[in-house]
Amino acid sequence: MELLQSIQKLPKNEKLLIMEYLWENLSEDNNEFESPEWHRNALAETEKRLENGEENIIDRTEAKRQLRKTFE
Repeated sequence: MELLQSIQKLPKNEKLLIMEYLWENLSEDNNEFESPEWHRNALAETEKRLENGEENIIDRTEAKRQLRKTFE
């Protein structure tokens, strides 16, 4: 739990960098993990909004830029 307490004290931009690292690390071997049902449901809802023209699409680079700007 000491690690979690250390992370809580970090500035938001450093927390975001840690999240990015963890996501990339976990994504390297996606055969070991099955997505939970709630995640499948969230993806289905997003796809439905996309089909209905209710979802804005941006690429990963732009998404990261926007997130970093939010947490500066």
